[in-house]
Amino acid sequence: MSNPTPVIEIKDLTYTYGRAEAVHGLNLTVQAGRCYGLFGRNGAGKTTTMKCLLNLLRPRSGTVRVFGLDPGRNEVEVKRRLAYVPDYIAFYPWMTVRETLDYLSSFRSHWNREIEADLLKRFRLVANQKTGALSKGQRTQVALVAAICPEPELLLLDEPTSGLDPIVRREFIETVIGAYQEGAPGQRTILVSTHLITEFEGLIDEFTIMDGGRGVLALGADQARARYQKIRARFPQAPPAVEFKGALHTRCKGRELELIANGEGAQIMEALSRFAPESLTSEALTLEEVFVATLK
Repeated sequence: MSNPTPVIEIKDLTYTYGRAEAVHGLNLTVQAGRCYGLFGRNGAGKTTTMKCLLNLLRPRSGTVRVFGLDPGRNEVEVKRRLAYVPDYIAFYPWMTVRETLDYLSSFRSHWNREIEADLLKRFRLVANQKTGALSKGQRTQVALVAAICPEPELLLLDEPTSGLDPIVRREFIETVIGAYQEGAPGQRTILVSTHLITEFEGLIDEFTIMDGGRGVLALGADQARARYQKIRARFPQAPPAVEFKGALHTRCKGRELELIANGEGAQIMEALSRFAPESLTSEALTLEEVFVATLK
């Protein structure tokens, strides 16, 4: 049985701004119902990649498909099935929040007013307030309401929690995004670009780490946790001066030794045990720790 058509499929994507290469040879596949993380430092190429998916930028080479369609040739069909929250948000400043949402809903064939009312209440947004008077975080909240209410098949979120205070951020991620996917299990897909990896930890199914426009690591979240381990050993005297295969980073402090293992955790633990440590422990890395270890 063949695999269903991916919601997003990027092959050898390259995009340049003049002579500056923003994305180089990127490959990425997102299946339906997944929450996919795009991780990277500022300037890594995440936003450029999203804009290519939306036909806001045309790839210099490679192919981009959304729902199996070319966004350049089937722009309307693609965009009616998705919602996008950019990293920078602007509305018509003379419109109120209510008028803005009514305006945006007029372009949609479906709009869930119950979800809208619930989100306005959760975010404590005042419907008759002019959008020109909103803070950056409040504009982001309005954009998130506008993205969730059409209940699209695909959500493209570019730093969606930027500017939100920690309480609102946590509620949005845990409650709003979680409820969005649970509303149609296996059918609603998310591609999220973020540097706040820890806050999305529980939602991310798979991820790609970008650096300098290239994909440097692509893994399932569970695979990453199984593969990358933090190993700590404490010895009666100074730790042994030994190099361990599969250790990405080694840090020695007093009688303690800490290693980041990349797929060789069991072998490293066995090797360390031969030096009779007082204590020897291992734990899976968080996705943020995997990100940091990879880019170091």
